[in-house]
Amino acid sequence: MGRKTRSFVVIGLGAFGSVVALELARFGNHVLGIDKDARRVAALAEQLPSSVILDATDEGALREAGVDRYDVGLVSIGNDLESNVIATMNLRLVGVGTVWAKAESRTHHRILSKIGADRVIMPGLEMGRHAAQMLNNPAVQDYVALGNGYSVVNLMIPQRLAGRRLPELEAGPGIEILGVMRGTEYRRDPDMLLATNDRVLLLGKRVDLTRFGDRL
Repeated sequence: MGRKTRSFVVIGLGAFGSVVALELARFGNHVLGIDKDARRVAALAEQLPSSVILDATDEGALREAGVDRYDVGLVSIGNDLESNVIATMNLRLVGVGTVWAKAESRTHHRILSKIGADRVIMPGLEMGRHAAQMLNNPAVQDYVALGNGYSVVNLMIPQRLAGRRLPELEAGPGIEILGVMRGTEYRRDPDMLLATNDRVLLLGKRVDLTRFGDRL
């Protein structure tokens, strides 16, 4: 059985919002794009045909556009914090099931959380942390924070560890070895011999993962 298609409304079609909208559409979802700037809507007309020129601070206009029928809403208005907050509140008022919002600061984050956003994201902060993890240790190929101090990291196996088996990595207490990516193939065989450029997937507390990564 295939994955159920969901419907998304993305308010604010700037650099961040337009990428999210187009990617969601590429995954086969129905996406409604909203922006009060006619130029932004026109720029996405061919790739995102379900897009409208609309002021999302107008609750009535959102209802007329049928936004209440959408499963998930994302507010990505970045240059007008008041409009961002009002649009987020309006999505909640019209009955959108799940509401995400983009924040520009920690104070903005707290406000959006207080008015009912289910998830508040700060792309700049999150990408900064992501980049710092990889810059701090070149072996880190990717990094996902899971919350409560836990993360999954993707570490490149250096040449000096080639030929060893997974248990010989001695990741230490508090770290679970989830498996190995060899090219595009995922493997979890404890007896496999590691090769240079294999990527080992590890789950654990950030401090433990950092300590292990520094030993590689």
